[in-house]
Amino acid sequence: MKPLNKNFAPKSVMPEKVIQFGEGNFLRAFVDWIIWNMDQKTDFNGSVVVVQPIDRGMAEWLNGQDCLYHVNLQGRENGQPVNTLQRIDVISRALNPYTQNQAFMALADQPEIRFVISNTTEAGIAFDPNCKLEDAPASSYPGKLVQLLYRRWQTFNGDPSKGLIIFPCELIFLNGHVLKDCINKYIELWKLPKEFKEWFDNSCGVYATLVDRIVPGFPRKEIAEIQEKISYRDNLVVQAETFHLWVIEAPKEVAKEFPADKAGLNVLFVPSEEPYHKRKVTLLNGPHTVLSPVAFLSGVNIVRDACNHEVIGKYIHKVQFEELMQTLDLPMEELEKFAADVLERFDNPFVDHQVTSIMLNSFPKFCARDLPGVKTYLERKGELPKGLVFGLAAIITYYKGGKREDGTEIVPNDAQDIMDLLKELWATGSTQKVADGVLGATSIWNEDLNAVDGLNALVKQYLDLIQEKGMLEAVKTIL
Repeated sequence: MKPLNKNFAPKSVMPEKVIQFGEGNFLRAFVDWIIWNMDQKTDFNGSVVVVQPIDRGMAEWLNGQDCLYHVNLQGRENGQPVNTLQRIDVISRALNPYTQNQAFMALADQPEIRFVISNTTEAGIAFDPNCKLEDAPASSYPGKLVQLLYRRWQTFNGDPSKGLIIFPCELIFLNGHVLKDCINKYIELWKLPKEFKEWFDNSCGVYATLVDRIVPGFPRKEIAEIQEKISYRDNLVVQAETFHLWVIEAPKEVAKEFPADKAGLNVLFVPSEEPYHKRKVTLLNGPHTVLSPVAFLSGVNIVRDACNHEVIGKYIHKVQFEELMQTLDLPMEELEKFAADVLERFDNPFVDHQVTSIMLNSFPKFCARDLPGVKTYLERKGELPKGLVFGLAAIITYYKGGKREDGTEIVPNDAQDIMDLLKELWATGSTQKVADGVLGATSIWNEDLNAVDGLNALVKQYLDLIQEKGMLEAVKTIL
């Protein structure tokens, strides 16, 4: 079997237009795949220089394969299973700024560089006051970025056309706003010239983005079969679902420079990222949070099987289309399409997504993902959403512990104070005390949910129903 490098596989050579902080699975299966598609289908004609954001990473591995690798997309499209393999050659080289700082800083001098894209984990966009301008490099990602921007401003004498467009992809709400704030703190800390600050403000753009693609990563189980199929020894194969979405809070002029839409990609340039963030949290994460305890306590272990289950499938559909979707403010046609895409993603034939893996920290998740929907639905419809409230009762029941009817152990996992509270409440043997105590736990909800009209009574009713009939028979009563 041939090694995967440019001696044995063709590799495109294009101008380096993108600096990418991060070399992990997500960026390679999402951003670099998108840029590769842009190169194939538009006149973008640009390659990516990868910068390793911490001192230990994958730059050496990438360079060992001349930055060539395959993306394996799996999932459903229009109801049909999809399983594709594509060799990606859009990365020109990978740099480790801790051992190649001169080469890293020299990126600022390249006139054709236009974009900076990052995914340095949620902890990566952080201001570290210990960073210094003369560090080689600064330890934080925002610090490194300011070093690069300042060098570029100096190299090109403040030329407005040499500003950079910056797309952070870290999973932080309004990530661009957070990153820009960090950059401004470094400009102030390092006492950089006001002319540089003006150039940054007027010639550079830092734009909030929302990214959405499930990327399981390296396919350990199938790697031998994949390598046989591609006829290369590729140690950097990355597996991802077929669905992708990138929402960028930026003006249309930026879209012209980054023509992902012309490549037929699901990349949206919008005035505000907020409604799309809310849509994702509500329609993707929201159903996951309540379907998991309902499915598990009904004897169903895999998300896909829950979607196809005669009863639980109807429950998921009810929560998604009849309840959560009614609480959002985007056009209904757009919401219906996204909601249908979500259910197709849940039904991925290639991923055995265990419902128990979603159950970790269920109470904080319900608070962030589903509670806003409960309140909005009540406000708009004048009644509580039965499916969501039933889901909350299912979470509370799951945290009782014990065993399922088939003997499978129920092992809840959450913050210790929440675990202790639920144990104490269930020990009373009173579902009324359980409902009172859980809804009154201001440490979980930041408020007393017993004040929400009718919620206590409905939660107690569903707790009693589940105790009396079992989960599967109980859920049938609300469909």
